[in-house]
Amino acid sequence: MPKVNLSHFEAALLFSLFTSIVLGVVTKRTDRERLIYGLYCFACFVAVLFGLGWLMYFGHR
Repeated sequence: MPKVNLSHFEAALLFSLFTSIVLGVVTKRTDRERLIYGLYCFACFVAVLFGLGWLMYFGHR
């Protein structure tokens, strides 16, 4: 079995993607609402990921 080496950023993006898919499927009724909400959740996850990354960068300077 091949070994997968992910950086912390890649792992966080995968977590964001899968979590957004689950939230979209579980919380909305129509496919259109699911897609829009899933994309919204993914965008929020990525925004928070970058925001916390910059916060840690400036906090450790």
